[in-house]
Amino acid sequence: MGQPLITLHDKAFKPYLSAAKIAEAIDQVAARLNADYAGRRPLFVVVLTGGFMFATDLLKRFTGECEIVFIRVASYEGTASSGQVQEILGLREDVKGRDIILVEDIVDTGTTLHHLLPTLEANQPASIEVAAMFYKPASLRYPLTLNYMAMEIPNDFVVGYGLDYDGLGRNLPDVYVAA
Repeated sequence: MGQPLITLHDKAFKPYLSAAKIAEAIDQVAARLNADYAGRRPLFVVVLTGGFMFATDLLKRFTGECEIVFIRVASYEGTASSGQVQEILGLREDVKGRDIILVEDIVDTGTTLHHLLPTLEANQPASIEVAAMFYKPASLRYPLTLNYMAMEIPNDFVVGYGLDYDGLGRNLPDVYVAA
């Protein structure tokens, strides 16, 4: 799995999850989504920037009809959540009566979802579910229902597979943890 140690900016990271393990977890989430949304046409709302890698692999495995849109929010500064969500690119589609699947890279504090879910719910969709690649239950600050989690991880700072450290590391196929 990649290099034994990498450096991004001023921090060292060691290998944590291989691309193969990530792919297995995505296969499982996709299989559940395919079963649960058979005969329906969900709207996948991908949260940028980190969610792009997971969304790409997940949606290649989704076998039904669907639509895909993107929103962009920011809530991180360096290695920690700022606690505030800044909406950079909002949702322009009408979601009333639609099945929405919000695609996230990681759910840690839950701040992003705590901000996004009420906004989406106010537009009266038929349903809203969250599909996230990674989940850090030890970091969660808000009660959330999370039905499509690919992998639960400890409360460590990780990079790779869409996750970054001040802009670097998103392109790594494996996930690394701060050394």
